[in-house]
Amino acid sequence: MPSNGQPKIAPRNPAALRAEIERTRAELATSVSALREEVATVTDWRAWVDKRPLLCVGAAFMIGFLLGQRR
Repeated sequence: MPSNGQPKIAPRNPAALRAEIERTRAELATSVSALREEVATVTDWRAWVDKRPLLCVGAAFMIGFLLGQRR
């Protein structure tokens, strides 16, 4: 190990570097796709209403009531 605390990295050939870059790119694309799906699921208001209809109706009533009280 070098004196700066970093592990010593062996030099690689260009083909191995390209393969690692492609593997990392594929992993990143998969992760981004999974994140997009998760965000779409969490932010879908229709799913919230399907899961908790009474809560959503109550929240809509309260928001309407509060907005109606403002002048």
